[in-house]
Amino acid sequence: MRAGVLLVNLGTPDAPTPEAIRRYLREFLSDRRVVDLPRALWLPLLHGVILPLRPRKLVPQYARIWRPDGSPLLAITREQRQALAAQLEADGGGTLVVEAMRYGQPSIRTGLAELQRAGATRVIVLPLYPQYSETTTESAFDAVAAALYALGWQPELRVVRDYHDDARYIDALAQSVREHQAEHGRADRLLMSFHGIPQRYVDRGDPYGTQCEATARRLAAALELRDFDWQLAYQSRVGGAAWLGPYTDVVIRQLAHEGVRTLDVICPGFSVDCLETLDEIAIRYRELFVAAGGQALRYVPALNARPAHIDALAGLVRAQLT
Repeated sequence: MRAGVLLVNLGTPDAPTPEAIRRYLREFLSDRRVVDLPRALWLPLLHGVILPLRPRKLVPQYARIWRPDGSPLLAITREQRQALAAQLEADGGGTLVVEAMRYGQPSIRTGLAELQRAGATRVIVLPLYPQYSETTTESAFDAVAAALYALGWQPELRVVRDYHDDARYIDALAQSVREHQAEHGRADRLLMSFHGIPQRYVDRGDPYGTQCEATARRLAAALELRDFDWQLAYQSRVGGAAWLGPYTDVVIRQLAHEGVRTLDVICPGFSVDCLETLDEIAIRYRELFVAAGGQALRYVPALNARPAHIDALAGLVRAQLT
């Protein structure tokens, strides 16, 4: 039996251009898991307003985080795949690792086809979402099922549903905070910011918020923080509907008004740095904090391809190889 790992991340535009961003948003926002509104209401808004206007507004944000080797999310996911493959190769057994994007390229179908050609008989799907949500994890599983059907392939399938409380993942987060503090000093407060989802998903049973809270508590315990040393919030909300709160931008202003001068922000739900961390947190929310009276907002980078993170991912894979 030969195993293959499909390392799944959310996706990214191919370039920081209106056309590429529009293609990405069209696929992303057409997913019923992401936007569950009635199609008769949503599709005219998507195609008549959002897609004609929104991509051009996002160009400057993508352009200022773009790397020489392309999108940070794709480039770092590729680094993770290479590091994970090297570690699993040291175990023996010939485990294959490929990366795939839920939206954009390389697609999930492309990744699975690569594993099929290589002779994999067991596929381990590892979405790079530590906390489960219908909007992310379940959507990735939908795409895997559709791709396998299209390929006419039925390998033994194993999935990593979440790893929000995995000890190695929590240790990697704690280590990254300690190293950040050793270099920059300890801030007045640590804010743990997770990507938000609409409140209606949580109301109907999505466990995302509960898992985010569990991650935050475990990280705070690992860092031996007191209750008033840290706070949890949710970022990146859009539209007028209620989202899971409290909202990161609101919390940042409140902390500045309360006299917090230095604020460290970590985003434990993002395995890879991307637009939401490098631009939204590290640039726009830093400016927001200073404008509200704060002195400095310091972003703690995502785990990316840190050795401790790769160790944690390898542990998740090894648990599925037995």
